[in-house]
Amino acid sequence: MRPRTLREVAQLAALEYSFDQCLANFLDDFYSRPTTEALVDMPPLLGPLKGETGRIQDAYLAATAEELCCKYRLLLPVWTSAAERRLSRPWFALPWASVRAVLLWESPPGFRSRNLFVSENALSRV
Repeated sequence: MRPRTLREVAQLAALEYSFDQCLANFLDDFYSRPTTEALVDMPPLLGPLKGETGRIQDAYLAATAEELCCKYRLLLPVWTSAAERRLSRPWFALPWASVRAVLLWESPPGFRSRNLFVSENALSRV
């Protein structure tokens, strides 16, 4: 599946497709044609369906939209500021305590503001 919008990423994840793979496929498409249309439609919330994992994914989608908008100078969609798109407790992309300081330092602002701590290249594609 090649989702063309973040909304489609969430819709596929809700159907039990791999969130990570759907997001990677979305990014591949977005980087070849960066458009506001790919980000503007609000993705359905995954938290109610998938619990903690879904809440993390909800925040991750908002952070992704914010970072892409910043990088490509696009208008930030209103849905990204919803309280449901922020975590109440910190989440680290890697489980080891030894790398938490690095993730705290490197995490891009769109992720950090949602209590998500990832590497600086979390949205990079090869």
